[in-house]
Amino acid sequence: MRDRFTIRLEQLNPTMGDLAGNREMAEAAVRAAGDVDLVLFTELFITGYPPEDLVTKRSFTERAMAEVKRLAAAFPDGPAIAIGTPWLEDGVLTNAVAVLKGGKVVATRHKVDLPNYDEFDEKRVFTPGPMPGPVDIDGVRVGLPVCEDIWTPDVVECLAETGAEMLLVPNGSPYTRTKQDTRMQVAVARVVESGLPLVYLNQIGGQDELIFDGASFVLAADRSLTAQLPAFKPASATVSFVREGDGWVPEPGPMAQLPELHEAEWTAAMLGLRDYVNKNRFPSVVIGLSGGIDSAICAALAVDALGAERVHCIMMPYRYTSNESLSDAADVAERLGVRYDIVPIAPAVEGFSEQLAPVFNGRAPDVTEENIQSRVRGTTLMAVSNKFGGMVVTTGNKSEVSVGYATLYGDMNGGYNPIKDLYKTEVFALCRWRNGAKPEGALGPDGVVIPERIIDKPPTAELRENQKDEDSLPPYATLDGILRRLIEDQASVSDIVAEGFDEATVRRVEHLLHIAEYKRRQAAPGVKFSPKAFGRDRRYPIVNRFRDV
Repeated sequence: MRDRFTIRLEQLNPTMGDLAGNREMAEAAVRAAGDVDLVLFTELFITGYPPEDLVTKRSFTERAMAEVKRLAAAFPDGPAIAIGTPWLEDGVLTNAVAVLKGGKVVATRHKVDLPNYDEFDEKRVFTPGPMPGPVDIDGVRVGLPVCEDIWTPDVVECLAETGAEMLLVPNGSPYTRTKQDTRMQVAVARVVESGLPLVYLNQIGGQDELIFDGASFVLAADRSLTAQLPAFKPASATVSFVREGDGWVPEPGPMAQLPELHEAEWTAAMLGLRDYVNKNRFPSVVIGLSGGIDSAICAALAVDALGAERVHCIMMPYRYTSNESLSDAADVAERLGVRYDIVPIAPAVEGFSEQLAPVFNGRAPDVTEENIQSRVRGTTLMAVSNKFGGMVVTTGNKSEVSVGYATLYGDMNGGYNPIKDLYKTEVFALCRWRNGAKPEGALGPDGVVIPERIIDKPPTAELRENQKDEDSLPPYATLDGILRRLIEDQASVSDIVAEGFDEATVRRVEHLLHIAEYKRRQAAPGVKFSPKAFGRDRRYPIVNRFRDV
């Protein structure tokens, strides 16, 4: 009977659909692992996670399985390998873990509890696996529940009853603000129920809206934390288990410090933008820099993610653009060290006005003319994008996206939005945090990157004389309070009013939220921070006459 078992944990960043590239990444990790018994990879590592409907394409799944077998063949005399992969057998497609040893696939285990809520839609594409038993790896009976399989007791209970000696959990668990604490609570519950030590291995990286934060960890059977991997960056760690009596005890491993809220949010936005740009092979990004806080934070995030040399900022003034905004935009560009161009839009706006004058004859100027300004700016950014290949970063925050305070085909133009799931008040808080701190891995400058005047001045779209956001919207502290209750809590109007909010204001915000759904369907993807991000999580009909009366 052996008394030591050593596992190499690979918290890595696979790329969706890069089957050969992900297999090569795994091969390199196994070669670098040294003398270990098992190298453990994350959920659906060979494909990237989540593959969505891509996995229903038979040629894709067959190629993925072929790459797993090729990985096995590369190590006929190496350690055991456990890697996440789709598995198609007898016409049944599952989310599986393949165990490789001696140059071949020696076992597979299949995810039982398929999540089907919020961002998850696995029941659409996978068939649940049978209740699993442990896999014997060099004399150690290892349980391999996959991600959601530990969020309820049944799978772990089955593994414990059938002789598992430890639980190794490959995950594709996306980041939200409270997710790290929630994962730990779930893992502790399974350890308490089973009496088994547990390894929680999570991937990192951005995949469209989802950000995977890693933050993998190891728990002993007594619930003590014996290893903690870092968040938001690749990491590899070797953890050893020693037999004590009838059980296995993990030896102390690395103990990384996890970031606090604002650092985690900034790093998540930075990682999401970086991976979206790099994995889609854009050379650079283009940002319309208005002198306001939303474009300033997006420019700072882009520089932190990609470096100043890959960020092109453009100020597009018109007659309503204040000298203060011109100065503030230039200040941001100088602090960040980016390329900065000024492209006045008056010729185009006035050309549209002249073109439309016969059609608009007899009608007073209104929001139409304001939207023309925004759409000229959007067209300008897209032209620069087309000419030079850089992706346009769109800059609307969740408050604006919620109530439609954005122009379709104007300031909504773009490929990705790093602040789409951040309310305006959260944008202010993050800007203040970044001015006093800089997260690990950020490529931007130290110190104040967003001038205090931008943070302190009243927000304005500057589409008409002396315009302020609060001319058309409640103060952001009030607006965001109502929106959080409507969106995250799905509270009723009466419940929100009972908390002290003005009823007419609540009803107006609810109405704006509903009628802006058609805009949100056409918006760029953006980083998910909350449990109810627009796009994957909150799916409301566009045609919808319901109001909470």
